Amino acid sequence: MRKIITIGREFGAGGGEIGRKVAKELGIEYYDKDIILRTAVASHNLDPEQVRKWDEKVPSSFGFAQSLFNFYNRPLDEELWQAQKDAIREMANRESCVIVGRNGDYILSEFDHCLRVFVHAGFDWRVRRMMGMLNASEEQVIADAKSADKARKRYCEYYTGKTYGDSRNYDLTLNTEKIGVDRAVQLVLAAAENL
Repeated sequence: MRKIITIGREFGAGGGEIGRKVAKELGIEYYDKDIILRTAVASHNLDPEQVRKWDEKVPSSFGFAQSLFNFYNRPLDEELWQAQKDAIREMANRESCVIVGRNGDYILSEFDHCLRVFVHAGFDWRVRRMMGMLNASEEQVIADAKSADKARKRYCEYYTGKTYGDSRNYDLTLNTEKIGVDRAVQLVLAAAENL
């Protein structure tokens, strides 16, 4: 039976790193934003430039964003959301994998063999962690963290109707500030054993 692990995450909490390590340990595929977007673009013949513009963004309420229609008379943001849903479902139907981000937990909610994980940590810890990984000022990392968290929250709530980071939407939530990335990997692996 396939094992599907979705990982939602706050910016800088280590969700991507955890996902890569879990996939490697299990010997299964790892899919992140870039892979999912490439698949969505290719399968729906979307314009990559427009996709970059609308990636994880919510349209303005009945404004200009709502008037950008594609050939099928669907707003581009809706077309991108549908393309990503299709890509994620196709990946999960095809093979065991780890899917990071893109509201995978919601998109695959009907899959019984899916472990839904959310990775979070305190804001200051995430900023310090990202400063150690990026060549950027503290001010820039803080701005990026706030922007990414806000965009993910709005994106989740707009497309799923769920509250971003709400533990009731997940099977397992992990605070990497308290337990660390390596321990988080071990906990995900243990939880995935029974899928």
